[in-house]
Amino acid sequence: MTGDWDLAEECAQDAFAVALERWPRDGVPRNPGAWLTTTSRNRALDRLRRRTTEAAKLRETAVLARGGEPPAVSDESGIGDDRLRLIFTCCHPALQLEARVALTLRSLAGLTTAEIARACLVSEPTMAKRLVRAKNKIRNARIPYRVPPAHLLPERLGGVLAVVYLLFNEGYAATAGTDRIRQGLCAEAIRLARLLADEPEALGLLALLLFQNARRAARIDAAGDLVLLQDQDRAQWDAAEIDEGAAVLRAAMRRDNLGPYQLQAAIAACHATAATAADTNWAQISRIYDQLVTLVPSAVVRLNRAVAVAMADGPQAGLLLVDQLAAGGALAGYHLLPATRADLLRRLDRHADAADAYRQALDLTANEAERRFLVRRLTEVTRPR
Repeated sequence: MTGDWDLAEECAQDAFAVALERWPRDGVPRNPGAWLTTTSRNRALDRLRRRTTEAAKLRETAVLARGGEPPAVSDESGIGDDRLRLIFTCCHPALQLEARVALTLRSLAGLTTAEIARACLVSEPTMAKRLVRAKNKIRNARIPYRVPPAHLLPERLGGVLAVVYLLFNEGYAATAGTDRIRQGLCAEAIRLARLLADEPEALGLLALLLFQNARRAARIDAAGDLVLLQDQDRAQWDAAEIDEGAAVLRAAMRRDNLGPYQLQAAIAACHATAATAADTNWAQISRIYDQLVTLVPSAVVRLNRAVAVAMADGPQAGLLLVDQLAAGGALAGYHLLPATRADLLRRLDRHADAADAYRQALDLTANEAERRFLVRRLTEVTRPR
C-alpha cells in the first residue's frame, strides 16, 4: 500500500502497540487482521500527510486515502496458510536471491540482522547494507508486493525453500544466546516444509528437516551442554520422525530430479539410520558430498565434505582440505572452520596447534553452549600430560 518498506514496518509496529493498549480494555475485534491493517494504513496516511511536500507523496497519500476496508487477500495463489503466502510474496524475483531471502527472514521470520548475517556468512554491517539496498530497490523501482498467482509460484520456490531451510538452521543451532536449540523456529520450519512438500526439492527439504529434528532431544544434555553426534544416546532419537523422513526422501528420489536438498537429506539419512556411531557409512557420506559439491560448490559444503573425508580416510586427509579452505579465505570469521581444524589437530595429537585453533573458534562463537564445549576441548588439549 505504501510502496515504502520502512514506513510499512514502522506503522505496523505502531498498530500492534495500539492493539496492546486497547484490546485488553475494549476486547479483540472480530477481524483482528483487518483492524491491524486499517490502523497501520491510517498511521501511514497521517505520516505522509505530515511530511508531504512533493507531488509524488501527495499521490501516495491519495492512494492510501481511498482506503475504506483493506483489500481482501487474493486467493489466486491457492496457498491457504497466511505466513507461507507472505513468504512467497516477499520472495520477489526482481530481487537477487540473497536479498529476497534475507529480507524475508528479517521481516517475516523475526530473525535479527546479526542472525541472518551469520547464516549467510557475511558481516552484520554487510547484511544491514544488503537489507537497506533491497528496501530501496523495492521503493525506487516500485516493485509491487502482491500475493503471486499460482502460475508464478515455481519461480519463487527456490527462495522460499532457502527461507525455510535457514529458519530451521537458526532454530537447530542458534547463533547466539544461552539456548543452543530454539524449538519454536524448528517446529515452524517443519510446518512450512510440510505445506510445501510437493516438488522433489521441497520433499527433500522436508526429509532433511525431519532427520535433523529427530536427533534434537539427544543433542543437549541435562546441563544444557552440547553432545556430539557420535556420543548421543540414539535411544532418544525420534524413530517415528526418522521413518517419516525416510519415506519422504524415497518419494522425492522417485521423481528422478536430484537436487541439493535431497542430497543433504541422503547424508542425514546415513546418520539417522546407523544403529551406532561405528556403523555410520562415512565412505557413502563422502561420496554423496562429492555429488553435492558439484551442485553447490560453496565453502561450507566443502568444509562438511572435509569432515566426511576425515572420518572415511583419516584426520590428515581431512586436515589437508580444511587448510586449503582456510587459505582461500572464503570462511574467514566462520567459527566452525577453526573448530573443525582444532578437532582434526587434536585427533592427530598436535595439541599446541589444536589449542590455538580452539581459541580462534572461541573468539568467533556467540552461543553459550558451543562456547562451553570449546572451552572443555581447549582444557583437554592444554592439560599437562
